[in-house]
Amino acid sequence: MEIGSKAATFIILAIYITIMVGIGIYMSKRTKSSEDFMLGGRNVGSWLTAFSYGTTYFSAVVFIGYAGQFGWMYGASATWVGIGNAIIGSLIPFFLLGRRTRLMTNHLGAKTMPEYFEHRFDSKKLKTASALIVFIFLIPYTASVYNGLSRLFGMVFDLGENGGTYIIIAMAILSAVYVTLGGYKATALNDFFQGIIMLIGIGTVVALTVQKKDGLSAALDALNTISDSKTEAGTLGSMFGPDPINLLGVVILTSLGTWGLPQMVQKFYAIKDEQAIKKGAIISTFFAIVVAGGSYFMGGFVRLYCTLDSADTSGKALIQTVDGKPVYDTMVPALIHQALPNLLIGLVVVLVLSASLSTLSSLVLTSSSTLTNDLIKPRIKNFDDKHQVKFMRVFIAVFLVISVIIACNKNASISTLMSYSWGALSGAFLGPFLYGLFMKKASKAACWTSFITGVGISVAHMVLFSMNIEAFSGIRQSVIDMNCPLNLLSPINAGAFSMILSLVLVPIISSFTKAPEDKVVENAFSSLNEAK
Repeated sequence: MEIGSKAATFIILAIYITIMVGIGIYMSKRTKSSEDFMLGGRNVGSWLTAFSYGTTYFSAVVFIGYAGQFGWMYGASATWVGIGNAIIGSLIPFFLLGRRTRLMTNHLGAKTMPEYFEHRFDSKKLKTASALIVFIFLIPYTASVYNGLSRLFGMVFDLGENGGTYIIIAMAILSAVYVTLGGYKATALNDFFQGIIMLIGIGTVVALTVQKKDGLSAALDALNTISDSKTEAGTLGSMFGPDPINLLGVVILTSLGTWGLPQMVQKFYAIKDEQAIKKGAIISTFFAIVVAGGSYFMGGFVRLYCTLDSADTSGKALIQTVDGKPVYDTMVPALIHQALPNLLIGLVVVLVLSASLSTLSSLVLTSSSTLTNDLIKPRIKNFDDKHQVKFMRVFIAVFLVISVIIACNKNASISTLMSYSWGALSGAFLGPFLYGLFMKKASKAACWTSFITGVGISVAHMVLFSMNIEAFSGIRQSVIDMNCPLNLLSPINAGAFSMILSLVLVPIISSFTKAPEDKVVENAFSSLNEAK
């Protein structure tokens, strides 16, 4: 990147960072209570909620990690992931979950998902267990976001081997500053500005990516000429791609997962009213179509710009391989470097930074508020609002430090970190949360079953297949030798399976186990009856 372009990028970043911190300072004066800090006083409008939902959903993980990996594997058909994110991950949850979540959590006084489980199922133990799951498994997701940021900044500024570490630390400090100052209100307002940047940036990048390959038709034709040992010619540019079965696993993980993720459903706790939910559904769906659809669509053409380091480059960017496998996290930065003029790379840097900081702010806020509200507060007497906000600010720092340490380890890919995080969280919470809103007979035993299976599948899969422990090499090889059409080694498919299992297990277990006492259930559902 040229010196003049670097200077322009630094100026853009400086302006951007100044605005973000300024919003944090401005909102800190309007944050009076723990409910203000955690939920914005439950008075957030449709535009802020929709943009906050979308920017929390999509980050460097999608733009850098997933778009590159799935674009390489599935070609243009990776766009289906973005479409699934828009319909299943954005539109449906607003209409299906939004109203009930807002009414029930408000009536129960629940500020977090663990607190919802406590009041809905009359169980402090469920609250404690879910709070620990939230804190532990949001960490790898946060680390994956930092990892994506470091990849892009390292490419743009030629930072060398240790440069990515400095970027990770700097981004952790920046996200901590404005979240610590202003809480949910600062996060939501920042998300709105960041969302606008994302919409403009994605549209620009997608247009240039296709234009440089002589338009959409020519780009698809060029994709269809590519083949390798795993991909037949004529499939990368086709509608459903070379591997529709495993592509479906990606759609399920990244779309259905939002229904059980605490940082996502918490947006419905804070939304102002029913009218805001309806407007928010349309806005968030449009946002997802542009940002997620655009990211995966762009990633579908990554092979036109990149080639493996062992192949004839033909003018394409070289992609590193490890043990013969491509390093997916480097693909989109390489595509950007090939497809965009240097001056526009600054726009992409701010785009990815916007997407990532908005996600990071929601993750650290969710984690710190859960740990403080659900684990610390019940165990300390006279724990007033002032102490609660102080503790949340401290835990924001603790959470970020742990995430940074994990992110600095480059052995784990972005998609792997996110897949295990989403798989464990939504695999544990999806069924209990959804059926808790709709089914009076949902039981504590069913919740425990879902918690154990969701976390258990993710941890077992990670130990057996991702940590390269020598004792389990025989198991890994046996799975490979099965030649199953569904990739059983994929953490993505493991996460998708745990989510579906949660939806199946909760009603089955609830059918023969005892529901909470009638007064507890009727109290939870009374808010829905009164609102009819």
